Amino acid sequence: MAIKPATTKGTRDFSSKEIARRNFIKNCLQNVFENFGFQPIETPTFERLETLTGVYGEEGDRLVFKVLNSGEKVKKADLAALAAGDYQKFSRSLSEKALRYDLTVPFARYVAQHQNELSFPFRRYQIQPVWRADRPQHGRFQEFYQCDVDILGDRSLWQEVEMLTLYDQAFSDLGIKGVTLKINHRKILAAMATLLQAGDRLSAFTVAMDKMDKIGREGVLEELKNNDFSEEALHTLETVLNIRGSAQEKLQQLEPLLQNQPEGREGLNEMKFILDSFKMQPLQNVHLEFDLTLARGLHYYTGMIVEVAAPAEVKMGSIGGGGRYDDLTATFGLKDMSGIGISFGFERIYLVMEALELFPPDIEKSTQLLFLNFDEAAVQRVFPKLLELRNRGISTELYPTAAKLKKQLNYADQKKIPWVVLIGSTELEKEEFVLKNMNSGEQTPYPLSDLVAVLKDKIIA
Repeated sequence: MAIKPATTKGTRDFSSKEIARRNFIKNCLQNVFENFGFQPIETPTFERLETLTGVYGEEGDRLVFKVLNSGEKVKKADLAALAAGDYQKFSRSLSEKALRYDLTVPFARYVAQHQNELSFPFRRYQIQPVWRADRPQHGRFQEFYQCDVDILGDRSLWQEVEMLTLYDQAFSDLGIKGVTLKINHRKILAAMATLLQAGDRLSAFTVAMDKMDKIGREGVLEELKNNDFSEEALHTLETVLNIRGSAQEKLQQLEPLLQNQPEGREGLNEMKFILDSFKMQPLQNVHLEFDLTLARGLHYYTGMIVEVAAPAEVKMGSIGGGGRYDDLTATFGLKDMSGIGISFGFERIYLVMEALELFPPDIEKSTQLLFLNFDEAAVQRVFPKLLELRNRGISTELYPTAAKLKKQLNYADQKKIPWVVLIGSTELEKEEFVLKNMNSGEQTPYPLSDLVAVLKDKIIA
């Protein structure tokens, strides 16, 4: 029985046109990263399961794709745990590896493993696929590319400034206007949780706040209420959420609320430094916004956090984000190694550029010249010329068989090949070739000895 040709849910095939567009984004971002002094690395498709669990929070851990053990290891499954109803223990006995959930945790593992080979602060970028067992929807896939930039090994706030500037430059080079960088600080969020007398439930607080764009203020308040946040706490939170004005005005209004909390004051001071840094040299292409509701649910963030909102005319979720993290590498035995990282939502940036028609029209590289095939003698004569043209950078094809002329010309039409060379027995006798312009239909004979020079002049010009 024939197998139905279909991709698995949450994955896609890419056409040559789509790959050309994806490469355009990738090359543009790589140029920006390298201009900022970042170097590329790559990590394996899958990691040890213990590397990827316990750092993303409960919700993140559920989305990790586990790789089932194979061979003899399957026989070691803990059937006693299954019989006892301990499904988590049984699941662990079935799997020791998992597909990458993101690029940050593998990066932390990489740094800890190769620390003696690196120069700190270490500036890296990475563009690779990751996998999440998430429900597929518009702009969200189970297999997708991430694009991360990190600086590890220093706590200077100038690195926060650098990352926001990098976003500005990258979106400028991609031609995307109207992007908003929303920033907040985890220490401010921690102080807000303490203000709500829920400092020991920071995780529940940030997870709920992170859903503000999806379920709205009332939905967040309802979720916190269901997590046993008191009415008084929710009333206090509403007061904070009602703060309005410019970034500086919001900070000023927060100061009296957090004045008795050292952690909160530290977060406010760091935010002031970051915002003040752009007074002398403002961001050129993106709008910077201090958003008190921004939380980013990942547990490893400890300082400034950022989320990138797409232009208003495109209905799209976040197209990037990141923040400061301290001691992420401590999980792997490397302590006191603060870092900051940002991510570009590669797939969603593609969709934004497609919606706004920002891709250059001539982005797809295609065959420029086709040699028609009339007989073996003609092919033997022109094949060295074909190779010479390729060496000169002209994308050239030879039709593989001596098919009917109409079929060969139809092939050129379908592939939108602009130039066709005709050399048959008649042309060989005359020591000439015929060049056909497929757009105009014009056919012109030239001396065969001038073939490379003529084609180089016509095509490259």
